[in-house]
Amino acid sequence: MQKVRKAIIPAAGLGTRVLPASKAVPKEMLNIVDKPAIQYLVEEAIAAGIEDILIITNRGKGVIEDHFDHAFELERNLEGKPEKEPMLRAVREIAEMANVYFVRQKVTKGLGHAILCGKSFVGDEPFAVLYGDDVIRSDDPVTAQLTRVYEEYGCGCVGVQACSREAIKKYCTLDVTPLRDNVMRVHNIIEKPTEEQIMSLYAILGRVVLPPEVFGMLEDGLRKCTEGEFYLTDALADLGRAGKLTAVDFVGTRYDMGNKMGIMMANCEVALTHPEIGEDFKAYLKQLVQTF
Repeated sequence: MQKVRKAIIPAAGLGTRVLPASKAVPKEMLNIVDKPAIQYLVEEAIAAGIEDILIITNRGKGVIEDHFDHAFELERNLEGKPEKEPMLRAVREIAEMANVYFVRQKVTKGLGHAILCGKSFVGDEPFAVLYGDDVIRSDDPVTAQLTRVYEEYGCGCVGVQACSREAIKKYCTLDVTPLRDNVMRVHNIIEKPTEEQIMSLYAILGRVVLPPEVFGMLEDGLRKCTEGEFYLTDALADLGRAGKLTAVDFVGTRYDMGNKMGIMMANCEVALTHPEIGEDFKAYLKQLVQTF
């Protein structure tokens, strides 16, 4: 079984749920304490053994490319100053952490179309997809949890967690049966189900690992899509019905960075464990809650 060496990060969304913050700054560049959200995704992919990462962007998101490039003026300003050596090292590591590539999604046709933009990058290899809105904290990177299962069973794998009945209607519902531990076989998927269509409370949340054959399914789906968004879920459902899809009830804490509450939760929880400000922030919160 081929190792998973490539990843796609779709980052072409408009960020309408977090306006006006995303009017001029891509939502993927909104900070979680001292790093933009998309850097957490790149670091997760690297920790899972991914070697090449393609970020799908669109107009107005050139700042993402700048972030993963060298900033020579800044680096020069920090050089030769011992007290600023940690800052210099952190800045340089961003540009050197992985092979990061960029492609623009020239039309906004949804996640399925965005993934299809990476076809030539992926070639005939399996690949991971890390949704640009979803930052997931875990000691064992979620992408690594999925790639191990992909390599064990030789078919597509999606990361899932249980949701409330109301939340599942905003995501998707899966028809699953257990395989072992937290791994399941997926038989079908329904995007944004009605109450009557809910098959389980498991929903795909932010991570998938796919075989290259999914591109043929995406191309078929795109031809049939005449208007509106083109969902990746349709191709995943095809894989499930063909007996070629598994699911992992992953271990990790997910933050929806396309949601104002998710952004605040991520900042608070990461700040509490941050090596520089963790203890001070914890003391501040304890004092703050007493005044409300």
